[in-house]
Amino acid sequence: MSPEEVDIPEEALDETFLAGSSPGGQHANTSETGVQLRVDLMALGLNGRVLNRLRHLAGSKVTKDRKELIITAKGSRSRKGNREEARTRLAELIAKAHLVPKKRKKTKPSWSAKQKRVDRKVKRGQKKALRGKVDLRKH
Repeated sequence: MSPEEVDIPEEALDETFLAGSSPGGQHANTSETGVQLRVDLMALGLNGRVLNRLRHLAGSKVTKDRKELIITAKGSRSRKGNREEARTRLAELIAKAHLVPKKRKKTKPSWSAKQKRVDRKVKRGQKKALRGKVDLRKH
């Protein structure tokens, strides 16, 4: 599923505007262009596995009660740009949560691969043993 295909219900979203921290000088300092997008995860209507993957992917952006996701966008000088950025990031997260991870197939080395490894170790050990100090009294 691509981010463009994600349908986000407006009832699940709550926007708050913050003072921006982006470049823009006095404009950024005096106007509230930053956006904090709070998303009610239950109102998104996702199935349990997708919801759990979304919570895992979002990490620290999910509240402690695991019911809300908070996305903050302050990069643009305009409210419109920040709103679009926050919604795009949300759509990308939801699209990524819809992807089912591939199961890992357990593998183990073959008997001959183990044997070759042990042989190499023994050979290397013998080579290192020959590097020791020569004791002239033995000869």
